[in-house]
Amino acid sequence: MRISALAERTGVAVGTIKFYLREGLVPPGRQTSRTTAEYDETHVERIRLVRALTDTGGLEIADVRRVVAVIDAPDPGRLDVLAIAQDALTASDGREERTGAATGGGVRDWVRARGWPAEPGDRVVQRLEKAWDACEDAGIHVDDTMMDAYADAVEEVARVDVAAVPAETEDAVRRVVVGTVMMEPVLSALRLLAQRQVSVEAYGRR
Repeated sequence: MRISALAERTGVAVGTIKFYLREGLVPPGRQTSRTTAEYDETHVERIRLVRALTDTGGLEIADVRRVVAVIDAPDPGRLDVLAIAQDALTASDGREERTGAATGGGVRDWVRARGWPAEPGDRVVQRLEKAWDACEDAGIHVDDTMMDAYADAVEEVARVDVAAVPAETEDAVRRVVVGTVMMEPVLSALRLLAQRQVSVEAYGRR
């Protein structure tokens, strides 16, 4: 299909598609002349993916570029899938480490106490550290006991995530990277619904 048909299929303007092509978010089409190219269903799927990552997932273009680079990379080893996916999703995080005053020994100590890996320079741990400190700065005190309760619940979510990862490595990378981004709004909405239900159970309907 020509780029105009691709725009019609995806609901994305031609100018936006050309931007995605320039940025390397969408692979080039099959060149049919100096000024025209043909596109297929793989382009339709990629454009919809990019839109989902930016619109629903809230990723910046640079983050989307990292995500699609991981998806398009040669198949990694099965054990490397999660590490590669998380690295792509946290690549834009700041490297600055802060001391988690709310946790006494720090966020890293709390993570290790749970038996979770917390190596120096781990961007996921740094993200938690920054977010936990931000809660304290905003006057939202979260102690170790409360964080342990959250962690117990999140481990159950993680087990569902891992069980859903396909056996094929290419699909596994896509599922882990894209699924992590796209499920964040779903989990956030579920939390709000659950809060409503628990409140009704605790206090009754008014």
